Amino acid sequence: MNNFLKLLLIILGVLVGGLWWFFGPVTNKSLPEVFVVPEKKEEFNVALKLKEQNLIRHAGAFHLLLNLSGKEKAFLSGGFRLNKNMNAWQVLKKITSKPDLVWVVIPEGLRKEQVGEILAEALNWSDKERQLWNEVYTISKDEYIEGVYFPDTYLIPLDESGYEIAQRFINHFNERFALYLDKFLQKNIRWTTGLKIASLIQREAAGPEDMALISGIIWNRLEKGMKLEIDATLQYLRGKINSDWWGKVDIADKEVDSVYNTYKYKGLPPHPICSPGLAAIEAALNPQETDCLYYLHDQNRQIHCARTYEEHKENIRKFL
Repeated sequence: MNNFLKLLLIILGVLVGGLWWFFGPVTNKSLPEVFVVPEKKEEFNVALKLKEQNLIRHAGAFHLLLNLSGKEKAFLSGGFRLNKNMNAWQVLKKITSKPDLVWVVIPEGLRKEQVGEILAEALNWSDKERQLWNEVYTISKDEYIEGVYFPDTYLIPLDESGYEIAQRFINHFNERFALYLDKFLQKNIRWTTGLKIASLIQREAAGPEDMALISGIIWNRLEKGMKLEIDATLQYLRGKINSDWWGKVDIADKEVDSVYNTYKYKGLPPHPICSPGLAAIEAALNPQETDCLYYLHDQNRQIHCARTYEEHKENIRKFL
């Protein structure tokens, strides 16, 4: 072998070794990890974050590889199951494919069937799986039938079962609600009662600013033994009409014989009517002191309360 060929082989060896140092795996051991790309990824430096998590050898080299591949904007938000024994090319292929975990946003004030619809779309559930969510996975305990599918942003594995997802929501609710358990107990209020009232407040309020007042009115009516006469319970009873779960109530709805009909029966419904947020839970715990027994919202969603039915009728005339 002549000297030139030896030199060429040495140079090639150095180049290959250099490439492997920059683009090879960080270890030969199997060390699986989840790499998370946030929902808002505009300012997210994927190469830098991979390096910080020790999933690649060199951030600059991976960034170059990403640019050369033409996939610098191809990666999606979500979670990716990676392994530290993967090389840079394998990591690149994985994070520019479908995520293993997806972000799911649950707004405040949804009933569990609406949560099921969001999950079905995000996780590509069949109609059968969505039905199981409504009728099997979410009825593990009587107190967990409704109201505990806590509004928040979740990162959910695509291969997680509906039952496991229901437990994920319930566990998260229990964590967030734990701060309020003793406070309700100190006021001699069962947590299930507090959650029912919070769900009514969530559906009835135009925003956080009038939650405490609505809470005060609900508590006033309960203490006086009055019917609550809350439209949201009728909406819950009626269910989905066309594509709307919370459509306008009409006179016929008030005649339906159901324990959820607060125009017909006194007291609270048997279960919450939605999953409330923390502001509504706070309002249920800390109602505003008021003499009002009635309220309405005008066309601008401004609340107006009244102490007597006559005053309420006058508010109806003036604002509706």
